[in-house]
Amino acid sequence: MTPRRPAGADAFPSPTVEPASTRRPDDASLYAALDLGTNSCRMLIARPTGSQFQVIDSFSKPVQLGHGLEASGRLSRHSMARTVHALQVCRRKLDNHGVTRMRLVATEACRRARNSQEFMRAIRRETGLPVEIIPAEEEARLAVISCAPLVSLRTEQLLVVDIGGGSTELVWIDLSDVETAERPRAIMRLADGFADPRPGDARVVDWISVPLGVATLRDQFADVEDDPARFALMSWHFEEMLAGFAPYASAGRASDNFQIIGTSGTVTTVAASHLGLKRYDRTKVDGLVMTTAQIDRVIRDYLALGPDGRRNDPRIGRERHALIMSGAAILQTLMRVWPTTRLSVADRGLREGLLYAQMVRDGVVTPEGLNGVA
Repeated sequence: MTPRRPAGADAFPSPTVEPASTRRPDDASLYAALDLGTNSCRMLIARPTGSQFQVIDSFSKPVQLGHGLEASGRLSRHSMARTVHALQVCRRKLDNHGVTRMRLVATEACRRARNSQEFMRAIRRETGLPVEIIPAEEEARLAVISCAPLVSLRTEQLLVVDIGGGSTELVWIDLSDVETAERPRAIMRLADGFADPRPGDARVVDWISVPLGVATLRDQFADVEDDPARFALMSWHFEEMLAGFAPYASAGRASDNFQIIGTSGTVTTVAASHLGLKRYDRTKVDGLVMTTAQIDRVIRDYLALGPDGRRNDPRIGRERHALIMSGAAILQTLMRVWPTTRLSVADRGLREGLLYAQMVRDGVVTPEGLNGVA
């Protein structure tokens, strides 16, 4: 399956914006965002506060929705049952908090599965939740805007990478024509679409959705028993999928004004391992800047541990040990292709983007408050 490319300026319609006077919720209103991915079901419930939001409740469960999808092209009965059970828990949380403003989305596994519409009907029937399947471009846009607070004011060329369970989204953004102080806010304005930037706006040079994530890449090389060989093959295969991405042609020429922001469980796990965290702490991970040497050191440590060692390593966790090497192969490939000494770690992604998009639309969060990273 080849990476998906933007089909044109109308690849994804801009959201309808209603006047604030006709639809302005109370500042204490709660919002919810749910990300149903290939491997996990995750939800946030939050309250808007100025230019940010405060998380009130959260949920995360590894449902392995895409298990067996590579071979069959369908979501399995057991995977769907696990996912519906997790969504029932989410429904109870939403009801308990009285949440009425929400966006609940499904991504790559449901985009690819032949029986995904049947599954959407089952979710409606069993939970009443309005889960929708979103296209790859919207998933990429939402991941990008969630990272706006981490954009350095010095950044002129930005690569945002979202390593998911079933796909990896890469978005290359040119900020060189944007005033320094405006760069984080320019990223937020990409919520309206990637095409037709105005003068002085951020410009999306190219974006791509590679149909390889931590679960799908692992499944493709599950028959390779040698750990280092499997890692090398996964890295090589992922790099092959980047050939159609326009900035790949300029690989090796990254400048001091280039920034990579990585958002995914892989990136945050590597960061937590680097910090030696036996208990995950988001406040120490989100916004951390790691050098390529530090990333390589963690990955070499993972390889030296082997499958049994990774399974018992508290820094990795039992829910991620089987997926960490495929994610690390993707991460190390990107750091090799675009040589840079630093990676900004984002413990944020699709859910945060969904929350920002809803709150900005309703006028209860103001992007003007974003200051970025000096």
